[in-house]
Amino acid sequence: MKSIRTESDPRRVRVLVNPKSGLGTSFDVLREAVETHFGRAADVAYQFSRDVADGRRKAERAARDGVDVVLVAGGDGMVNSIGGALVGTPVALGVIPTGSGNGFARHFGIPLDVAEAVAALARARRRAIDVGTANGRPFFVTCSLAWDAAIAQRFAAFPFRGIAPYVFAAAAELMTYAPQTIHAVLDGAPAQVFPDPILFTVANLTQYGGGAQIAPKARPDDGLMELVVALRPDLPLLLINVARLFNGTLDELPQVATRRFRQLDLHRAKATPIQLDGELVEAGRDVQIRLLPQALAVLVPTVSR
Repeated sequence: MKSIRTESDPRRVRVLVNPKSGLGTSFDVLREAVETHFGRAADVAYQFSRDVADGRRKAERAARDGVDVVLVAGGDGMVNSIGGALVGTPVALGVIPTGSGNGFARHFGIPLDVAEAVAALARARRRAIDVGTANGRPFFVTCSLAWDAAIAQRFAAFPFRGIAPYVFAAAAELMTYAPQTIHAVLDGAPAQVFPDPILFTVANLTQYGGGAQIAPKARPDDGLMELVVALRPDLPLLLINVARLFNGTLDELPQVATRRFRQLDLHRAKATPIQLDGELVEAGRDVQIRLLPQALAVLVPTVSR
């Protein structure tokens, strides 16, 4: 694995844009901002990502070409696919949030306005952050395995943010969700049994997106991930206290259990999809979650977690 550089002043910048994201007609705004804040000191090139595979190929090519920074204009799903291709390389990832949830950007205090985000990234410092993997697939924000996996997906589709759409998404998914017991081994300790968890999220960063902070104390470079669990019988209390998800106090509820770890092995009775950075992916009954310490270089505004 190549060393992760932390110096500033990029020489070559590649901008990858998801035309299907919320950028809309703001590409001219994006290009003007990049040229203003990066263009004078760097060689800048722009590319559009047609789909996940295309974006990943272009990110891999950028790394082979010796690019210093890849700026991604998209949501957490595109950040995941592009960032996954940059793990272990010296290329720094910069996120221009144009998605619906933008959990990655919100954690690091990157402005949600396109022009302001570019300006902040141009002044940012490089920082090496931890990366989680679920059955070998990287994630940077969260990995969910219960009702919370389905909620996160539906919540991301809402055109507006806040407590109300989250409650609506939770209620809609609750109608069809069937919980199952999860057996978990954390860092090689004896197995723990979580009967019918309604909430089972592994967090590398603080939130799902949209301001919903599932793990308020999570840090991106401490060599640990955080497991957040709540059981189905406690669901009514969780819904009553849903505001805590948005004010950073969810972990203060005694019904919400948290564990910090480096390695987690899970077994479920049946295979169901899991959520990685806002995207649902297929997974078997067994899920292995691992931490890659400080494996991705990112551009982080000077005031950040």
